[in-house]
This record gives sequence, structure tokens and C-alpha cells, in this order.
Amino acid sequence: MDWTEKYRPSTLSEVRGNNKARDALKEWADTWENHREAVVLHGTPGVGKTSAAHALANDMGWPTIELNASDSRTKDVIEQVAGEAAKSGTLTAGGAGRRLVVMDEADNIHGNADRGGARAVASLVKEANQPMILIANEYYEMSNSLRNNCQDIEFSAVQKRSIVPVLRDLCRKEGVEYTDAVIEDIAEQNSGDLRGAIKDLQATAEGRDRIEADDYVSGERDTSEGIFEYLDIVLKEGSAEEALKASYDVDETPDDLINWIEDNMPKDYEGAELATAYEFLSNADRWLGRVRATQNYSFWRYAGDNMTAGVAAARDGTKGGWTRYGPPSYWSKLGRSKGTRQTRDYVAQQIAAVDGVSMRTARREIMPFLATMTHHCTNRELTVAMAATYEMEAEHVAFVTGSGEDTNKVQSIVEDAERLQEEAAVEHSGGAFAGGSAGGAEASADDEAEDGDGDDDSQATLGGVSAEGEEGETEEDDEVPDSEAADEDDQQSGLSDFM
Repeated sequence: MDWTEKYRPSTLSEVRGNNKARDALKEWADTWENHREAVVLHGTPGVGKTSAAHALANDMGWPTIELNASDSRTKDVIEQVAGEAAKSGTLTAGGAGRRLVVMDEADNIHGNADRGGARAVASLVKEANQPMILIANEYYEMSNSLRNNCQDIEFSAVQKRSIVPVLRDLCRKEGVEYTDAVIEDIAEQNSGDLRGAIKDLQATAEGRDRIEADDYVSGERDTSEGIFEYLDIVLKEGSAEEALKASYDVDETPDDLINWIEDNMPKDYEGAELATAYEFLSNADRWLGRVRATQNYSFWRYAGDNMTAGVAAARDGTKGGWTRYGPPSYWSKLGRSKGTRQTRDYVAQQIAAVDGVSMRTARREIMPFLATMTHHCTNRELTVAMAATYEMEAEHVAFVTGSGEDTNKVQSIVEDAERLQEEAAVEHSGGAFAGGSAGGAEASADDEAEDGDGDDDSQATLGGVSAEGEEGETEEDDEVPDSEAADEDDQQSGLSDFM
């Protein structure tokens, strides 16, 4: 049995390494009747967020209803499964008739399978009559509307000094003798990730009555490999196998590592080897897209194989000399401040979710088109439709259009977009934010659009669905061939109507 489940904390007092967050969560529960707000537990994976939620439920005597990433979290599922429990005021189970609704991976509600789910959750937290806990790894990947309607509690990385006693206690419970060295090594390698440390301990102790430092293979890993040293290995010196193994020690996610390799590869590669290397990077990007679409992180291994071993194998022999490597160029172009990256990533994620493309495609191909078409909000109707479709708030509209976030123009666009979201039935919009024909940007209404009076009945159609929530009909544009207007399959980017 998995030790992380076998020894999951049953009460909050057993949660280790996040005393401040643990106390804040208990206070939230004790005072819930006064504020009646949902709470977001956020922090890196493995720090005890989910365990703390279930431990709290045990302490409070609240039965739990859980909706996790393995479920199909569509609008209907969320409203039927979690919504009924959260809104019900007649439940008698648990203390004071309460039930705790727990939604894990609340930052990953996107993609076709979750269409409409994010908006359903945002609505749910506003109306819930039962305590509700949302759990997220990336707090700022959640929508602003959702964050603004929840309290938040951050769980920090669990320090080594808090992991060591937990590992020792598990060894005693399992009857496994140990040396201080192996416990220290496991805690060191997993510093910040208590769950990972427990899994490593179980793997090391499997089939043994006593464990020592030599039994823990991962304890010998060198995690100090820098990105520039690694680029030398993959682009100049290492074999395919060496490049793959060295990537395990680089402190970069696959999404970032592929950008480092892509941007610096042309500095060393040329001709046929460069073309072959790009084919491997293309394959890697497809696998990363599957990870984002399915949340199945086992696909990372295939992405890693292609972007490391594949790129190294494409090289024609070894290369000498010194190369001036640098970070991906688009980082500096889009701004490297934390706030700017968060805004950029939110917009890219919304585009990726609605249009069914990768984050990389959203950032590099779609966002520039959106910026050009909505520059300074000159095409107001199109800007409103964009903001509605991608659930943008003022900071996101300002980022894409280049307008000031606090200007009356941007604020009025956001207000109209929110009204359009409420009125439009967008569940089957397919990601097209301006209508189902090449003339969709002008298909808001017939006569009212010419008046410019801004009435509600002149709103732009959203993905072929009218503002009243029924299927909208647009007149044929004589300048557009029928074959193009009727092409319902070309919905990848949502921009085909304007190309």
C-alpha cells in the first residue's frame, strides 16, 4: 500500500511543516458561519494541501464531497455533483449539518473536457451555502474572478528539518532500521516535497529490513548542473544517452527547457542537422501539449526524449569552441517581471484552453494577432468579444491591446464583456470569438450596429451564438467564398475568420 495514503494525517495536528497555514485553515473553518467564503489552498505539489483539507474535515466532523482531476469537470458535472452539495442548506450529516466540498487541481480546469467548468466554479463559490476548499498548485493560473471571491492560504515548501522526523517515524512504524545518513539524503533530495520524500523512502525500503545511504540511488544525483553547462552537453559534446541523463539534473521544467534549447540551437547547428533537430523539438512540443490537455505528466518523458536525446542525435559529431548562450529571447520581449509573466501566462492559458492549442502556440502565434487586431481597442466590438471569450479582466485587456488598465475605455470594454458572457451560450462556441463566418466581426446585429448606440441588442456574436444564448445567424458576405464560410473544421486558432 502507498505509504502516503497509509499514513495520511487524520487530524490537522498531524500535518507537518506548515503550522501557520494549518492554523489559518482551522480559523477559516471555525469562523465560516461569519464569512461563508470558499478558501484556496495553494502551493507546490507534495506540501500537504489535500491532506490538510481532509484532516480538517475529520476534525470538524464534516463529510466530504471531492471532485478531482480524474473526473470530467464540465459545467454540468460541477453543478450536479459539487453544486447541489454546496448550495444545499438542508443537509443534516456532519457537524452543524455541514459538508465540505473539496475540489483538487482547481488551477487546471480548462480544455475541451472542462468546457464551462471554470465559469461554473466561479459562480459556485459565490453561491455556496456549504464550506468549500479549492486546491491549486499555481494560484495565479486561476481566474481573477475566482481568486477575488475566495480566501487564500499558501502552503510553503516543507523544509528538510521537518521531513527528517517524519521519515524516522515511518521507519519505526514499518519496522525498518535505518542510518541517519540515508534519512538525511532522502530529506535533502526532496527538500520542499514531503510526499516525494515518503515515496522515495518506501521505494528504498522495499524488501529490506535495514536501509543505508548506499541503498538510496537518488542520493548520488548531482543537482547542481547549470543550464549553460547542459546546453554544451546536448548541443556540442554529449551522446543522445548522455544528453538525456544530464537533463535529469537541470532545474528547469520541460516547458522551459524546450525554449532554452530551441533558442540556442541555431547558434551551433546548421543545415540538415538543424532541420532534423527542429523535427525532434516539434515532436517534443506535441507531447507537452498532451500533458497540458490531459494533465498526464507521464508524457513528459516522451517530450524529454525528443528535446534532449533527439536533438543530440541530430548533431553531426562533436563541436568545439565557446558559444554565447542566452535565455529565450521572447522572455525579454514580453517582460520578465513576475507580474507581467503571470498576466501573459493567464492570457495564453485562456487562449490555449478555448482554442485547443498549446501554450506555446497561444503565446507565439495567436497573441500577436490579437494584439494587432485590437491595438489600443480601436476595434471596440472585436475587443469586447475577445475579452468575453477568453474571460479577460482589465489587466489582461490592457496587456494585449497596449491600452492603460485604468482607462475608461478598457473598463467599459470589460463591463460589456462580462455582460456578453452572462448572456451568451458559449459552451459549444468552438473557440471562435467573433462569429462563424469571415464577416463574424461585423455580425453583432443588423441595424443597431450602424447606430453606434451601444445597446445590449447590438453585442457581437460569440462563436456563432447570439447574446440571447440561441444560435445566431449571420448574413453571407459576398466577398467571402462559400467554402470558406462553411468550413466548420478550421477552429484551431479562433482567428481563421479574420485571416
